[in-house]
Amino acid sequence: MVGPRNAAFAEESAEVEVLLASLTKTKDLTKRIASSLTRLDSSGKIVREAIGPIYSNTQQLQITSRNIDRVNEAIERLRQPLDTRGQEETIIRAGPKPGSFPQYLSALKRVDKALGDLTSTNLRVNESRINDFHSLLTLGVNQLHDLYRSTLQQDAQTIEPLHYITKSLPFPTIPQDRIQLLGQIAAAIASASAQSAKLGQRDEDLAVKMYAEVRGDYLNKSLQNLATASVSTVKVKKDDNKIYKQGDSGISAYAQGLEGMILAEHENTSRIFRSGNDSPRVLTQTCATTIATFSRTMTDLNRHTKSRLLTDCFLTYEILELITPLSYRIESTTNALRPQISDALRPIATPHRASLAEVITQTRSTAESTPSLPPDGSPVAFVNATAQRIQSFCTFDRPVLTLLSSLGDGGWRSTSNLSADNNPATKSSLSLELTPSTENPTLLSHYLLDLIQNLLDPLVARSTALHRNNKPLAGIFQQNCIALLSRAINTHPDAARYLAITPHSTKLESYRKAASSLYLAAWREPSQHLMDTISTKTNSRNSGALDSTSIIKSLSSKDKDKIKDQFKAFNASFEELVARHKSMYMEKEVKGAMAREVSAVIEPLYARFWDRYHEVDKGKGKSVRYGKGDVSAVLAGL
Repeated sequence: MVGPRNAAFAEESAEVEVLLASLTKTKDLTKRIASSLTRLDSSGKIVREAIGPIYSNTQQLQITSRNIDRVNEAIERLRQPLDTRGQEETIIRAGPKPGSFPQYLSALKRVDKALGDLTSTNLRVNESRINDFHSLLTLGVNQLHDLYRSTLQQDAQTIEPLHYITKSLPFPTIPQDRIQLLGQIAAAIASASAQSAKLGQRDEDLAVKMYAEVRGDYLNKSLQNLATASVSTVKVKKDDNKIYKQGDSGISAYAQGLEGMILAEHENTSRIFRSGNDSPRVLTQTCATTIATFSRTMTDLNRHTKSRLLTDCFLTYEILELITPLSYRIESTTNALRPQISDALRPIATPHRASLAEVITQTRSTAESTPSLPPDGSPVAFVNATAQRIQSFCTFDRPVLTLLSSLGDGGWRSTSNLSADNNPATKSSLSLELTPSTENPTLLSHYLLDLIQNLLDPLVARSTALHRNNKPLAGIFQQNCIALLSRAINTHPDAARYLAITPHSTKLESYRKAASSLYLAAWREPSQHLMDTISTKTNSRNSGALDSTSIIKSLSSKDKDKIKDQFKAFNASFEELVARHKSMYMEKEVKGAMAREVSAVIEPLYARFWDRYHEVDKGKGKSVRYGKGDVSAVLAGL
């Protein structure tokens, strides 16, 4: 066993010796590599020290080269505008011609660009050149001004708006070919104005100014006739007591013309001035004169309506109803002009809040100052005028409700609520944007009931005092007044909506009942003569009618004479009242109602009295002048 073990150890020992020999060689190689690296590092330092200055000089040369290229480019850019002047001056001085207008406009744009490039260099050496270019650009722009104005004037002939309104035709606009030309010219003028501003020279936007001048004059002159007619149609009415009705003035046509022409002009400005908010700004400037004329027209109409408040205040309500929604429609389309239109309306909207109270005050004052009443009981003309006034309030219910809503229920009775100084709402225009949540129709019902009360109370007091000894005449007069008011309400759908419904309808009914009672009081006298105060011994136990013969036989001579006297007294009183009734004027409704009420009082009493005592004169007709049918016929003829 010893022999194999020694052989294994000998083999391992040999391998160890080989590994040790390899390690020794590796150490020697590492030392040589380290020595080589040291020598390489020393050589690198020598190279860096030698090449460093050369690399630095090369970088500086590259920077210098780039700077030279940039200077050359700048010189080229500076030279280009200078070359442009010679190239474009001939075109610009020749002026814009129909066949060569695109080239002319292009030349102006190139000059404009060249001027911008020169200005951006900010070099003093270029100042004279900048002035030359600016003069050339100014010359070109002045020529464009002439072309611009002449092009605008081609479509600035005054038109008659009523022709387009009555025939439902669209208002004319500038043709598309001229729109395109005007847009190009306006842009060129605006660009030149910008260059002038950069040079410190104040230059207004002449394109907008000229457009507003030419087109504004066209709008104002075209609408002038309608503005004049709006005032003249109101002032020249033949009957000063006539209540204003919707459409009596030319304000509706004026409003349609104003809206139509403004919207047509908006179409022009939106196609010519397309940048930013130019179109609303230009439209506002263009319509300035037209809106000023509109404002003066509103002031004239306001002055007129204030002098004739009872008859013409409704013109104000029509204006508010027409113009306020119009201003919102224009704003929604053009994004302009509503503040200007609202300002024009303010002088007419604000004071007419107070007109609501003033109408009631003047109504009461006129009723109280009525000097005399018609002798036949017919109503005074002022009652019919007030009835028409009530209808007019209901016709213009929307603007009136707006005014009433700003005052609150009953606010028209307090002068403090009507003061513009005490109510900030009056300092701005009134909006007609009533919604179901804010609209309160009861306000108008209450206002109209106040108006009726302030008319009837003085007239009732006046008639009672003047006809103190003739109460039936006073009753009929009051009934006639009430009938006119009731008819005006019931025959007018809008008025019926506010006053012919419960509980508002009970107001007039209470006045009617009081007047009816006053008239029927006179008929108590003949009805008193039909009261039976005589006791008879004969009673009819049969199911048939009373036997007048038997009753008369049962009476004493004294009782018979008393019955005869009652018949005679009834005849005299009845005939007098019938004659008086027929001598009085009664409206159709009053005549029928009074005939029915008188019949209801007299007929049953007379029929009963006649049935019992008509045999008292044995058919001779001396005392019993009327049969039952005769009385019924007379009463039916009332």
